[in-house]
Amino acid sequence: MSPVAVSKMHGTLNDFIVLDQRTQTIDDLAQFARAVCNRRSGIGADGVIVLLPSDRADARMRVINADGSEAEMCGNGMRCAIRFLCERGEGDRFRIETLAGIIGAEVLDKGEIYHIRLDMGVPQFPAPTRAVNGATYVSMGNPHAVIFVADIGAFDLPAAGEMMPELNVHAAHVEDRHHMSVRHYERGVGLTQACGTGAVACAAAAMQRGLVDMPVTVQVPGGTLEVDWDGTGSAYLTGPAVRVFDARI
Repeated sequence: MSPVAVSKMHGTLNDFIVLDQRTQTIDDLAQFARAVCNRRSGIGADGVIVLLPSDRADARMRVINADGSEAEMCGNGMRCAIRFLCERGEGDRFRIETLAGIIGAEVLDKGEIYHIRLDMGVPQFPAPTRAVNGATYVSMGNPHAVIFVADIGAFDLPAAGEMMPELNVHAAHVEDRHHMSVRHYERGVGLTQACGTGAVACAAAAMQRGLVDMPVTVQVPGGTLEVDWDGTGSAYLTGPAVRVFDARI
């Protein structure tokens, strides 16, 4: 295989390898993701963000998890993709096609750290197929289970995640009407430093329960994210995107 250009990036330490497949080709993305995301023998990342042409939007994004499985959407990875496109001179506002639908994005400011706002669509609250730990089930185009706990550090999140392997599972604690703390266990990855769609799901679940008022600052292990939702329309996620390095592999 010929060398390919990639960028290592992260959003609140949820880290990704960004691959532009509009200009180069990897045939087996699952195998590529497993190799490059390995933190001992590869670059190390939670997943690969793949950019492709789209006939419906400015670009199409695929999310390949570290284990080679594919996710419908990734909020932190989307911000990395938007920074990548912006730094290529492709604009400051984008519409990106994903398996979860078309996501709108706007670059708010630039520098060593970019701040980017995403239109994440309308949170949905599907009926659970099974009730586990009193979880609230939220769809952001991908599936989430939010478990409200008194102490997110003491809660055995990996055990809860392993009980619900088909879901992204989050332990959430409401600090006050505008602040939450959250930990994440993601399908195909495990414990992560942040989950953008999960942060929105947690804030939406807390609002549905009457526990918070918008906007909400969500403290995740890797930093902070801002969520705003009026309860009926699209929810918005704002957070950082950081370029770590570029490489040919």
